[in-house]
Amino acid sequence: MTQPDSRVLRKLPGITAVFPALNDGGTIGSMVLAARAALRTSAEEYEIIVVNNGSRDYTGLVLDDLARVLPELQVIHHPGPLGYGGALRTGFAAASKDWIFYTDGDAQYNPLELKGLVEAATDGVDVVNGYKIARQDPWYRTVLGRLYHHTVRLLFGFHLRDVDCDFRLFRRDILEKVPLESTTGTFGLEMVKRFQDAGYRFAEVPVSHFPRRYGGSQFFNPHNLYHTARDLAVLWIRLVVHRDRS
Repeated sequence: MTQPDSRVLRKLPGITAVFPALNDGGTIGSMVLAARAALRTSAEEYEIIVVNNGSRDYTGLVLDDLARVLPELQVIHHPGPLGYGGALRTGFAAASKDWIFYTDGDAQYNPLELKGLVEAATDGVDVVNGYKIARQDPWYRTVLGRLYHHTVRLLFGFHLRDVDCDFRLFRRDILEKVPLESTTGTFGLEMVKRFQDAGYRFAEVPVSHFPRRYGGSQFFNPHNLYHTARDLAVLWIRLVVHRDRS
């Protein structure tokens, strides 16, 4: 007979879970509830912050209904989109716990896998970065994603397996020493580069990636690809050429 697992799950003192949400009405409710379940076993204290980043679907309605019954949920509404980085910076600024966990509201990652990040957040570790076990996207997104990863890894000198995995846990006090400025899709890239250059210690954990079930990508269209390339160039000049550490 299989013996029950007697291991005690690691808990952190406090975690703020942050979700940016843009037209994620079909998924954000389940993401919040899954995050709540994960936080209950992963943190002594926790809160959930969702930034409704100018959604035009029913994202706001779902969030407001949830906030009425979940006291740990804080919803921040923006009338118009501030950009991916802008939404995350809003959520991070409102966070009050020792650690911040964030992922997207589109359900391509499973918040229940937060426990793997928490287990890796041992003494001396400042940032736990997820990396996709297998990317579950259409072939053209997979190809573009790999091209993006290898390009930025070469240009910015990254050592991580997956720079483009927005499933991260980090100490909140890092933001007091390493300010982040990007408001666009390059936000995660700036975050990892600045944290790495400041000498913070990373751990990496494999996480699942799922096909998008609702809505469409805000990134993979010609307009956004052009602006991302432009923003990458500006970021590279600032962080690599001029070595901006401010």
